[in-house]
Amino acid sequence: MNIDRRSLLTGMAGTALLGLPKPTLAATTTSIGDFQVDSVSDGNLVLPGAMFFEGHPIAEVDKILAPLNMSKTQVEPPCNITLVRHEGRVILFDAGSGDGFMPTAGTLVDSLDAIGIAPDDVTHVVFTHGHPDHLWGVLDDFDDPVFTEAEHMIGQVEWDYWTDPNTVNTIGDTRASFAVGAARRLDAVADRMTFFKDGAEVLPGIMAHATFGHTPGHMSFEVRSGSDALLIGGDAIGNHHIAFARPKWASGSDQDPDLAAITRARLLDMLSHDKTQLLGFHLPDGGIGRVEKMGDEYQFVSEEIQ
Repeated sequence: MNIDRRSLLTGMAGTALLGLPKPTLAATTTSIGDFQVDSVSDGNLVLPGAMFFEGHPIAEVDKILAPLNMSKTQVEPPCNITLVRHEGRVILFDAGSGDGFMPTAGTLVDSLDAIGIAPDDVTHVVFTHGHPDHLWGVLDDFDDPVFTEAEHMIGQVEWDYWTDPNTVNTIGDTRASFAVGAARRLDAVADRMTFFKDGAEVLPGIMAHATFGHTPGHMSFEVRSGSDALLIGGDAIGNHHIAFARPKWASGSDQDPDLAAITRARLLDMLSHDKTQLLGFHLPDGGIGRVEKMGDEYQFVSEEIQ
């Protein structure tokens, strides 16, 4: 697999501390057989470091973050939307944040435009899960569907969770708005939604894998052509620091931290053993790379651009 181009889209996301434009990747492109896979930028999030680091040994956290030149106070993870083109299909995995979540995110439509793709060109939108930075971009600022020609697809478990009226009462106060926002958006696109389960071939050459924990029905997707494969991981491996160095540590970003840690450890072991490519939603440099195991730890190695 070779990455053949990287284009830059500048000024689409602002940094929280400086208020200045932050360069983001419009797209990083690779291929799996005759599948063209683009990692398309939706900007970035700005999150408190405590979400990832609180409750863990400070000395160990510092040791992990120091080589990465990262702060414990604030993190700014990129948002990498996967676009797959294959046999006339133009498939988005997740829809980004839209304009209703964070001012630093929601650049997907502009990034697609930068590589010559209009919203009406998209034939399928396949969701990993229903969190705001993955789902809320299905509607525009008039609450109309953005991808008007696309079939929308989601795992049955995830759909059932976010459309359950009781979810808002059980998800916790800090995520109650997630539940309200997801239910409203899923209702708006319900007439174009189809469902799948673990192990289903959602589209030719693309298989769904249950990676529950980050949300109750989180799904990842394997794109395969012969022996060449790439896993679209969503948020099952949600960062390039703690998740790799200490995969069994709980993360405040996960709705079920214990199950998410089991899932994460399983995926990292599989990816490193099989040498399968990973495209992670919040991983650096467009999110395309490989997992390398070093003792009890793992490392994300971004693909070199050729």
